[in-house]
This record gives sequence, structure tokens and C-alpha cells, in this order.
Amino acid sequence: MDARQCSVGNRGRRYLVIYAALLKNSVIREMMFKGNFLLWIVVEVAWFAMQLGFISVLYLHTEAIGTWTKWQVVLLIGASHFIQQMYQTFFLVNCLNLSELVRSGKLDFLLMLPVNTRFLLSLRQLDLGGLVNAAFAVAVMVYAAGKLELALTWSRLLVFLGLCGLGVGIHYCLMFTLATVSFWTVRAQGIVHGYYNLFNIARMPDEAFARGSVFRSVFTFVLPVLLISNVPVRLLTERLTPASVWLLAGMTLICALGSEWVWRLSVRRYTSASS
Repeated sequence: MDARQCSVGNRGRRYLVIYAALLKNSVIREMMFKGNFLLWIVVEVAWFAMQLGFISVLYLHTEAIGTWTKWQVVLLIGASHFIQQMYQTFFLVNCLNLSELVRSGKLDFLLMLPVNTRFLLSLRQLDLGGLVNAAFAVAVMVYAAGKLELALTWSRLLVFLGLCGLGVGIHYCLMFTLATVSFWTVRAQGIVHGYYNLFNIARMPDEAFARGSVFRSVFTFVLPVLLISNVPVRLLTERLTPASVWLLAGMTLICALGSEWVWRLSVRRYTSASS
């Protein structure tokens, strides 16, 4: 092992130690406000139940949306909720807090620390309630898969989780990019919360929108939220094409590169609250 490999390994271990400390602080913080922790879980579960109820009512009047049957859409909603909650667990609170850090000048302290600033900004806090809500989503997906009599293998499930990970990455990159608007406007919570509402589009079957329509094109190639859960679910239901996988991976890479470019541009513009 050469010096460069040793350096990379040491740096990786250092960041793992830092993240473990951040995780410990997040758990302590959550346990200090148990009521808020439980209430947020109840609210998210109620919202999830409302989404499932809406689908049940919708399928009283139709047998399919495009080629999507009732239980395929239930599986889609479960996958979308799972991806959303995993994103919320690790990134949402941190993206929402960026605006306040810029406004108050607390970002100055983070910029001076001998660690990657974006790493700290993105992973400082953990929302443990998101993990609980993600478990409810998994339960719904398992039930829907049983209704569809899907023949699932471990390899397919691993690929499914990988595709869900790409979806989480897209959500994070898009939300973080919007959060950096605070470097120009100081307050950007409204914009960030606006994107959070777009999560609802990820719950919809892509075939609900006409192929080639402006809406479908925008939410596939500009804000690719239609890909986030549709692609993983198509894998489970054996309707996935290689082109869809490459499209999801490509859009994730584009979002990541764009997000990093905007972040670096924003930091160069930052003059701190005290200057």
C-alpha cells in the first residue's frame, strides 16, 4: 500500500469518527424532545395513510392507470415514501438549516473547521423519526409485493436498494442546491419547502402523464422526480428497461455535479454576516 492509499484510508476513518460523533449528538438531541419525536412520526404515518386511502378511492373507478394496477401503485407509493423518509433521515433538516447558518453568521465557524464544510452541513443532524417511518413504508411494500405475487431475489432487492439510493441522492442534490440560494437571498426556506412539496410527484405513475408532454419532460429531465421511485418499482415488477437505469444514474450524476458547482460558487460569494 503506497502513501496515497494510506492517506485516503486515514481520511476515510477520520470522517467515520466525525460522523459517529454527529450521530451520537443527534440521538441525544432527539431523546431530549421525545414528544416532538413521537408527534412527527404520527403526522407522517397519517399522511402516508391518506395517500394510500386516496389510491383506494381512485381504483374504485378504474382498473389501471396506464399499465399500472392498484397494487403496483401501492408499491410505488411505498417506495416513494421509503426514499423520501431515508432522505429526510439524513439530509432534510440540514438543508433547511443552511439558510439560518448563513443569516446568523454561524457558517463562519464551520468554514474554519479542518473538515469538508459540505460534509458537516449535510450530515450534522439525523432525524431518527424518518427511520421509523421508512419501516412503515417497507411494511407496505412487502404487503403489496405479496398481493402482486412477485418473485423477489436477494440480488434484485440489492439492486432495488441501489436504485433507491440514487433517488435519495437526487433529492439531496436538488434540495441542497435550492438551499444555497440563501447565499444570495439570506432566507430560502420557502424555496426549499416548495421543493419538498414536489415529493408528491414522485408518488405518481409516470404513465399518468402523456409521453412527450411538457410536464413529464420537465420532471424527468430537469427535476427528475418522476424517475426516483418509478424506476426502482419497475425493477421489482419486471418492467424495467436498461435505458431507464442509465437515465436515473445519469441524472443523479448531473444533479451531483451541478449541486457541487453551485455550492462552490456560493461559498466564493459568501462574505459572512459580520463583514
